[in-house]
Formats: sequence, structure tokens, C-alpha cells
Amino acid sequence: MNIHFETERFILRDLEESDTDGIFLLDSDPEVHKFLGNKPIKTKEEALATILKVRDQYVKNGIGRWAIIEKTTNEFVGWTGLKYEEGLRAEFNYYDLGYRLRKKFWGQGIATQTALISLGFGFEEMKLDEIGAAADIQHVVSNKILKKIGLQFVENFEFEGDLCNWYKLTKKDWLKSL
Repeated sequence: MNIHFETERFILRDLEESDTDGIFLLDSDPEVHKFLGNKPIKTKEEALATILKVRDQYVKNGIGRWAIIEKTTNEFVGWTGLKYEEGLRAEFNYYDLGYRLRKKFWGQGIATQTALISLGFGFEEMKLDEIGAAADIQHVVSNKILKKIGLQFVENFEFEGDLCNWYKLTKKDWLKSL
């Protein structure tokens, strides 16, 4: 098990095949997928395929989303972290900040807390110069989180027929905020 960070409440670690049930609970929920193209998964095989895809990203790109595990219950909360994104923006690839939580964990500040940890890892450990993020323009909460943690709105763009907001944060601006 590759643990990257521990907070008072959570462990952030690589996704593992044992997270299949947790990924299924997360990604089969239509409310979780409301702003993600409305394509919730239907089987545990799809959940496992998601995990294997992320694990491949660890090997190929040296980074991928991390599982968020609640320490006291060992419960799968969701995922957070960075990944090298090669498909969202047709005009360029970038390191993407993202988070996705099971509905029962919404509204507790978990996405904000873990996203800040992810930014720190990207800028300090990976030595990145810039991190990007996108959110459906109608996803009020996700847009609020991205702004709260310091990402700057750059422009709107369209992805699969949906209008999205594009954000970025440079290492220089991140350092100024510390």
C-alpha cells in the first residue's frame, strides 16, 4: 500500500483493487455523475476497470488519483488528487486537479482539504509549474472549491456538449498564497 498523506481523519493512498466496492458506490450514484456526463457505472467490473486505469496512470505518468479513506471506519470516501490529462482539452495536455466524493461525505470540507494537499504535492514534490482544473459551469460547489483553493478562472470551453469553466494555478501564484 502506497500511502501519500495522512490527516487527522483521512489516509490518502493509491487506489487498490480492494477499493472496487467503494468505487462502485461512488460512480454508480447518478447524483455524483450529474455534472460528469450523466453516465454512472452499472457493474463492479466497471469499477475495477476504473481502478486498473488509474493504476496504469501511476506507472505511465507517475501520478493518478488517490483514494480517500476515513481512518476510524476504514471507509472509502472517494478520490482526490492529480492526473496527467490527455483528453479533456483538445488543444493541450496538463496536470489536472480533481476530487469526487460519495454523497454521504458531501459538505464536510473533504474535497477542499484534500485538493489543497494535492496542490502542495504537485508543486512541492512533482515540481510542477502549473496545475489546471475544469468544472461544469452549472456545478456550483465544484467551481466554488476551485476558487477557494486559489485556482484562477481562465475561460469557458465545451466538452462533450457541456459548457465548462477552465481554471489554472501557477506555482508562482501558489507560493504567493502561502
